[in-house]
Amino acid sequence: QVQLVESGGGLVQAGGSLRLSCAASGRTFSNYDMGWFRQAPGKEREHVARITWRGATTYYSDSVKGRFTISRDNAKHTVYLQMNSLKPEDTAVYYCAAGTVGYNYWGQGTQVTVSS
Repeated sequence: QVQLVESGGGLVQAGGSLRLSCAASGRTFSNYDMGWFRQAPGKEREHVARITWRGATTYYSDSVKGRFTISRDNAKHTVYLQMNSLKPEDTAVYYCAAGTVGYNYWGQGTQVTVSS
């Protein structure tokens, strides 16, 4: 069982940066791939980034590639999403998730709002 708690969201101007954190409980954090998703009002959930359990492989959606960086610290049971050059269209609730094949565990989400 893994419980996930996101933090670091907030209001930022376009062009600014935020770093989201997702703290995981449970001893098996390092066994899981971790992902970040986002969902804006009226839009489908978007998978924006993923990192494998050892951190060797990452994935980014085209919409964030080159601006966002996912990383993890298995010793701290935490995964991060560094978001640079933010745009108003990045406004959404951001969720972290954990899983092996697919995602089994989800956090409650943190709001990111980018003003123009």
